[in-house]
Amino acid sequence: MKKAKIYKPAKTSMQSGRAKTKKWLLRFDDIKSGINPLMGWESSTNTMSEINLEFSSQEDAVKYAKKNNISYELIEPKERKVIKKSYANNFTK
Repeated sequence: MKKAKIYKPAKTSMQSGRAKTKKWLLRFDDIKSGINPLMGWESSTNTMSEINLEFSSQEDAVKYAKKNNISYELIEPKERKVIKKSYANNFTK
């Protein structure tokens, strides 16, 4: 049985904007991964773990998973806290 996660990615630590955080991703879980005895790298025989599907909304991703009989885990995005700061606050305390 295929199992997937549906989530909205967080911004990376290397960017200040939120450019790649608008789309919803459906990413398949890697069930069996192991260490390659020859090279020592982590490898898997499951090629579904390499597939990432992008959707414009959460409803589209859930609809796709239900249509294709994919069991999924829905991860809701966390709300972003915005703390407004002023440069003048450095000198008024």
